[in-house]
Amino acid sequence: MTVLFSHVMLHFCWTRQEGLCLRRKQRGALASGTSRYIETIKEAVERECPGVVSCADILVLSAREGIFSLGGPYIPLKTGRRDGRRSRADVVEQYLPDHNESISVVLDRFAAMGIDTPGIVSLLGAHSVGRTHCVKLVHRLYPGVDPELNPDHVPHMLHKCPDQIPDPKAVQYVRNDRGTPMVLDNNYYRNILDNKGLLIVDHQLAYDKRTRPYVKKMAKSQDYFFKEFSRAIAILSENNPLTGNKGEIRKQCNVANKLH
Repeated sequence: MTVLFSHVMLHFCWTRQEGLCLRRKQRGALASGTSRYIETIKEAVERECPGVVSCADILVLSAREGIFSLGGPYIPLKTGRRDGRRSRADVVEQYLPDHNESISVVLDRFAAMGIDTPGIVSLLGAHSVGRTHCVKLVHRLYPGVDPELNPDHVPHMLHKCPDQIPDPKAVQYVRNDRGTPMVLDNNYYRNILDNKGLLIVDHQLAYDKRTRPYVKKMAKSQDYFFKEFSRAIAILSENNPLTGNKGEIRKQCNVANKLH
């Protein structure tokens, strides 16, 4: 769940914080499990401080705690966000790069929010934890194996993703990092330098001349990775939030107050 919180915060901040995207079938929307956790926290907060703490703040702070619980840095973040009066799941596609987007698109999307190259490289370090569903990577295995993949890593990927067209009812995936799958650390950078990145963007991150120097530096220094990651998360968390009299403090996170 901590992985979901961390990834959801990136998706949420990408959409200019105009509202929580809670439609399950939209890319970038909150998974139903995460939504339930957010609602549970919101209910507890409302009992103590009704109408004070926004769902936006709950989501961002939950993600911060998730990052820390995964072994990542503790990141001081500001509060005072307000919630949008409508969800904007339709906007996510405009801001959130696809899993297999090119590194150039990723750099451009992040740069539009004021995040520089080392910050972008650090944010992709979130791929250190969690898993990649087979549907997102089978094109690198079938009909022929991508020659850029480390041949020692391919048998494991084929074992986890045995079908060219994955069964939509099956939960088939590969762990992003087999060594420390549930720890946010700099092992991700060592893996992609060793051609063990699962996604196209992972491979391009390691070999693009704009990003490779930072990948190598983060592979050598976890302190440097954490410093840049903390800075980039802080920037993302302050990406055009609703504050002051804008928006509202939702009573229930999955629906605007006017719809009660």
